[in-house]
Amino acid sequence: MTAPVWVGVSLKTYFGHARALAWLDDVAGIARETPAIASGAVRLVVVPTYLQIPAALAAFAGTDVRVGAQDVSAHPSGAFTGEITAAELAEIGVAFAEIGHAERRRLFGETDAETAAKAAAALTAGLTPLLCLGETERTAPEIAAATVVAQLHADLEGAPAGAVTVAYEPVWAIGAESPASLAHIVPVARALRAALDALPERAGSTVVYGGSAGPGLLTDLGGAVDGLFLGRFAHDPAQLRRVLDEAAARAGVSA
Repeated sequence: MTAPVWVGVSLKTYFGHARALAWLDDVAGIARETPAIASGAVRLVVVPTYLQIPAALAAFAGTDVRVGAQDVSAHPSGAFTGEITAAELAEIGVAFAEIGHAERRRLFGETDAETAAKAAAALTAGLTPLLCLGETERTAPEIAAATVVAQLHADLEGAPAGAVTVAYEPVWAIGAESPASLAHIVPVARALRAALDALPERAGSTVVYGGSAGPGLLTDLGGAVDGLFLGRFAHDPAQLRRVLDEAAARAGVSA
């Protein structure tokens, strides 16, 4: 079976609870009206805040939309006040755990070792790590590729076998006047794919792009990526629908 075209959305902490509930209802309606999601040709993943997760699971009940968490504890159950374990997330139906995001690394000082520990915890509990990678400085594509492949290996060191979803997000392009070019994204994404393909324990892994992604980019990137990881652009359900329609077209099915 052909792998689905992957479309993810992170809500970060932009929404209050009431607005998040309205957005989830709107997106659930879109999902139910999109045959490509029901057929499995398009995989939609929504990553709300921890407090919004139960509402997301309820909104998407009966659909093939998957729900992720924006972070996960590296620790098992026990005396770790304020943490949310991978086991509990899996128990309530969460499928993905976002780890290693540039904001977690920059604002909270998370290291590759901490990211690897979270990846291990996620995989042990049956969650798919949504591993965010990206170089901080603008460099030539071949240097960027070497940087993020090294980051990939460091962030999965010691993690048990299992598929991961890697989101390539060049940090230097976030908020920049012009996004990363196709000439930059494509070779880096292909290098990540080759690195994953060389690891038998990562069979079934996915590479997506998450830097200033919007309509048209999925088509332009072609087979270099398996999908997109969207941010604020997709906080407008109508804009998210545009990307889902594009993903359906790429999958060769009716939206």
